[in-house]
Amino acid sequence: MTFSAGGGNRAISLRAPGRSRHTAVVTSARASTGARQGWGRLQVVVVAGSTSEGLLLAALPLLAVSVTTDPSSVSLVNMVGQAPWLLLSLFAGVLVDRVRRTTVLMLAYATQCCAAVALAIAGTAHGTSLPLLMIVAFVVTSSQVLSEGASGALLPQLVPVGDLPAANARLQVIDRGLVQFVVPPAAGALLAVSLSLPGGLACVMTVVAFVASRGIRAPVTVPAGRSHPFRDIAEGVRYLVAAPLLRAITVTVALGSFSTSATFTMLVLYSTEELHFGSVGYGALLACLAVGWIISSFVARRLIDRVGYSWALRISQGMAALTPLLVAIAPPWPVAVGAILVAQSAGTLIWNVCSQSTRQRFTPAALLGRVLTSHRALAWGLTPLGALMGGLVAEHWTLRGVWIVAAVVQTIGLLIVWRTMSARAFARTERYFPDA
Repeated sequence: MTFSAGGGNRAISLRAPGRSRHTAVVTSARASTGARQGWGRLQVVVVAGSTSEGLLLAALPLLAVSVTTDPSSVSLVNMVGQAPWLLLSLFAGVLVDRVRRTTVLMLAYATQCCAAVALAIAGTAHGTSLPLLMIVAFVVTSSQVLSEGASGALLPQLVPVGDLPAANARLQVIDRGLVQFVVPPAAGALLAVSLSLPGGLACVMTVVAFVASRGIRAPVTVPAGRSHPFRDIAEGVRYLVAAPLLRAITVTVALGSFSTSATFTMLVLYSTEELHFGSVGYGALLACLAVGWIISSFVARRLIDRVGYSWALRISQGMAALTPLLVAIAPPWPVAVGAILVAQSAGTLIWNVCSQSTRQRFTPAALLGRVLTSHRALAWGLTPLGALMGGLVAEHWTLRGVWIVAAVVQTIGLLIVWRTMSARAFARTERYFPDA
């Protein structure tokens, strides 16, 4: 088993431009302090940026339902919103590896601010429409592609390798846990007051994230020479595909993103038609997902340390296969459905921590941006199709049928995990990365 970054054609190096060896020795004592400060600032960036994303992404489906209740039209907003993961991820990886990663963060939040302003203006002028919502969804997700790629590549430069699971768990909680616990109900309440409020508050939080990004100091990763962007993209994809463990994780996440996109797209209709909730009730369901993330964050690292990455991935994927089936057969009791969503998100956090930490541990720093975004392009590229499938199944079969299909797809993923992600597979990979 080999992990060839570029087929032997090009070397990858790390360097800090403009620094002599003597300067590097003098400043080495300050490295740990700078890394700690950078880690703190990165958390501020994620809090502010994810709050903005949460406001926009929670408001979009509610605004779409206010325009139309047709399942296919509602799913179209989500499908277009997920398209950047497929269309832009690979090019974003090249940008992350070629440009200072803090600069990429700032570009991401400047883009997101534009989307927030557009939504706020449309709400003020009562000009909300499906085409506008699709454009905003596309722009917001485009900024996510850049920000998550840059922050994921920055993290190994700011924390020790052994602390990656804990650091990733904290970022997951901030991004999808605490933020989602507060933001979705807030978005529903803000929309009840004014259609422009979610966009206006999102704009403010995006500015905070932009300013905080400027203060992060991290080493610059520079490829040895410049090549065509498509060659850089191919280099990252080859590395990801050549590593059996990383490849298996990517395939499993692709199946999971397909099924999760289908169920999440239809969750707003499930909330209104099956549970008879309004916008605040839908926000409460999203908050249940956040509760699961928060609870799981306290045990994620302990679980990984006790059972290892292999069994942690198997347990979390088993939960991913079981929970959609439970939603499909459960009676329309809000408490029962909420409890299932808590369990689902708890397993998802454990999976995400293991998956992200594995890629960060077993990828050279100069390739990390491209490997992370290549994973997202290949794994999350199916989310638009999942959203479309959810709408079609709900329209031509039943709403609950969406969760049945999701359970079948996740079960296929469980079989892949059980077969390929053994403790022996991790040990074999670690031999090539003795410092991981």
